[in-house]
Amino acid sequence: MVAALSGCNNLNSQALNSEGVRLYQQGNYQQASIRFQEAIANDPTSANGYYNLAASLHKSGTMYNRPNDLQQAETLYNKCLEHDPNHAECYRGLAVLLSETNRQDASFRLLSGWVQANPSLPDARIELARLYEETGRAEEAKTTLIDALNVDPNNARALTALGRLRDQSGDYAQALVNYSRSLEINRFQPEVAARVASLNAATGNTTATSTGTSATQLGSNNMWQPTVRY
Repeated sequence: MVAALSGCNNLNSQALNSEGVRLYQQGNYQQASIRFQEAIANDPTSANGYYNLAASLHKSGTMYNRPNDLQQAETLYNKCLEHDPNHAECYRGLAVLLSETNRQDASFRLLSGWVQANPSLPDARIELARLYEETGRAEEAKTTLIDALNVDPNNARALTALGRLRDQSGDYAQALVNYSRSLEINRFQPEVAARVASLNAATGNTTATSTGTSATQLGSNNMWQPTVRY
């Protein structure tokens, strides 16, 4: 009886979370928050429920200058991590919130601590690299992404992110190698595929892994800015 009830509650929670996500995507953050609260009530152990509610309050707190929403969001992000200590989106959200509230050092401590606690988890290094890039520390971001690929050489996110950094710095040949390898692993990256096609068209390459590409040849094409960085 308990298992069946638990299963029912879990399904209800998933449905409420899905409805909340739909409302969030429509910009209706207040109603989204209500659905996420209902989802948590149905399944108090759901890390995604806490994360979704935190993200919704984070958004409304930022948009409408509501410090109380931001404080609640921080508490909920931490609650999410209690239930799932490796919830990548939650780490990302909390790191951003700390940075936005003038606690950049705490943001770096959060992600560095995640890396130290989980040295074999590439997501931790990828999120730390993302924070490095967003704070203007591109070389440290590259090094951290290379570390992530040493842990998992087939991580498409890390390959795309490293390719993007190299693309922006003018290392087009190596960027092309990274992008192409990422597409081999995950072909559902239209922005990356478009950039690879652009780089190849600029040089007449028929293969995506040519190492003869020069910065002079590709300088006019260095305008790619993907919708999602990582």
